[in-house]
Amino acid sequence: MGKSAQVRVIDNIPVLGLSEEDAAFYNSITEKQRKTIIRKVDLRLVPMLAILYLISQLDRANIGNAKIEGLSEDLHLVGNQYNVVLALFFIPYILLEVPSNVLLRKFRPSVYLGSLVTLWGIIMTMHGVVNNFGGLLAVRLLLGVFEAGFYPGAVYLCAFWYMPKELATRIAYFYCTSALSGAFSGLLAAAIALMDGVGGYEGWRWIFLLEGIATTLLGVLCFFFLVDSPSLSSGWLSPGEIRFLELQTFVKQGGRFSEQHSDKRFNWYEFKMVLTNWRLYLQAYILLCISACSYGTKFTLPSIIKAMGFTNNTIAQLMTVPAYVAGGISSILFAYLSDRFLWRMPFIAAPMLLITIGYAVVMGFNGKLGGSHTGPGYFALVLTCMGIYPVHPSATSWAANNLAPANRRAIGLAFCICMGNIGGIIGSFMYLDKEAPTYHTGFGLSLAFGASGVLAALLLELSYIWANKQKSKIPEEEVRAQFSEDELLKLGDKSLLFKYTL
Repeated sequence: MGKSAQVRVIDNIPVLGLSEEDAAFYNSITEKQRKTIIRKVDLRLVPMLAILYLISQLDRANIGNAKIEGLSEDLHLVGNQYNVVLALFFIPYILLEVPSNVLLRKFRPSVYLGSLVTLWGIIMTMHGVVNNFGGLLAVRLLLGVFEAGFYPGAVYLCAFWYMPKELATRIAYFYCTSALSGAFSGLLAAAIALMDGVGGYEGWRWIFLLEGIATTLLGVLCFFFLVDSPSLSSGWLSPGEIRFLELQTFVKQGGRFSEQHSDKRFNWYEFKMVLTNWRLYLQAYILLCISACSYGTKFTLPSIIKAMGFTNNTIAQLMTVPAYVAGGISSILFAYLSDRFLWRMPFIAAPMLLITIGYAVVMGFNGKLGGSHTGPGYFALVLTCMGIYPVHPSATSWAANNLAPANRRAIGLAFCICMGNIGGIIGSFMYLDKEAPTYHTGFGLSLAFGASGVLAALLLELSYIWANKQKSKIPEEEVRAQFSEDELLKLGDKSLLFKYTL
C-alpha cells in the first residue's frame, strides 16, 4: 500500500488509508476484468469447499441411514440412547467453533482445514468398528471435535475472498451440498447396505467405513488444492490480479490498521465487541432455528418416510432424495436473488415461511402421514426442505456483511454459527422413537422455529434500517473531525461511517 491519504469512496464504501496510486489502480480494473478474476477464484475455491462440506454433512448425518439398517439393534441401544449419541456430537462442535476460527488466522487454511478433514475422516472410519453404546459415544464426541472448525472457517475464507454482494451466492454453492448430502446419503446407503455380510461386517458398518476412507483421502488433497490467500496464489493469479484482490480486501473493510495484517493474536477487545452486539444474538437465533429443523430432519427423515408406509429400507432411503434435491435447488435460487438485490431479509423470511407452512400441513394431519395422507404429507416434507436450506447462506452472509474489521468478522461469524448450532442439540431430541409415527414434539417445535425465525428476521431488518438512519444524520466531515483514522478503524462496524447491509 502507498502512503495513506484522505477518506475515499470506493464501490460505495468509505475507505480510510487508501493511497491515490492504489485507488487509481483499483478503479482502473473494468467490470469485465473483475468478473474474470472472480471467476478464477470461483473455480479454485468453491468446488473444493463444496466437496468438503458435502462430505462433512454426509459424515455427521449418515448415522440416520445406518440406524434403519440395524445400527440400534446391533449395538443394543435402548430408550433415548440414540438421541444422546446424536446430541453429544454438538457439545465439542459448539464449544470449539470460536477457538478454531481464532486458530485459523495463525495457519494457512489449506494446512489447518486439511488437518481437520483428515482427522475426522479417520474418526468416521472408526464408527464402523464400534461394538457398543460407549464406543459410539466416544467416536461421535471426537467427530464433533474435528468437524467444529470447518464450516466457520469456510465461511470466513469466503468472506476474505469475496465482496459483500458476492458472498451469499458463493456460500450457497457449497452450503447447498448440505441438502444434496441428504440425497447422496440415501443413495449411498441404499447401495452400500447391499454389502451386508462382506468381510463379516454388517451393511451399516460399511456405510461408515467407506465414507470415512473417502473423507481421509479428501483431507490429504486439501494440503495441495485448497487456496489460502491472494499473496500465496502466484501459481494461478497474475501479479495484477493479486494486487486487485488484496486491495479488495482492504476496501471492503473500509481500511485497516497497518499492524492488523501481521498481528494474529487473539484480540479481547474484538471478542468483547462481539459479545455486546445484541444483533448478533438475533442472527444466532435464526441459525439456531434452522439448525434444529435441519438436523432434526436429517437424523430422522428416513425413519419418518418409513413410517409413511415405505417399509422397505432401500425404498425409504431413496425417497429422501427428492426432498433434499429440492432443498439444494432452493438454496442456490434464494442466495442468487439475495446477492442480486443485495438484500438479505426477504430471502431469510420467505424460506422460514415455507417451513412454517409445511409443518402446519403436517400438524393438520395430526402427524399421521400414511394412507391417503401420504402424497400431501410427502409434499409438505419437501416444502420444509425447500425452506430449510436457503436460510443459512443468507443469514451467515448477513452477519459477515455487518461485521468489521477482519478480526471481529472471524470471531463474530464463529460466535453466530456456534450459538446457532445449539439447535443441533435440540434437533437431536425433537423426534423421539416413542412418538413415531406422529412425532408431535418434532413437528410442533419445527413449526414454532419457522414462525419465530420470521419474526427475528423482521426485527433485525428494522433495527438495521433505524441504525443507518441514525448514522446518516451526522455528516462525514464532522465524524472525521471527532475521530482519528485509527479510532474509526478500531470502531469497525460501530463507526458512524459504516453502513449496515440490509
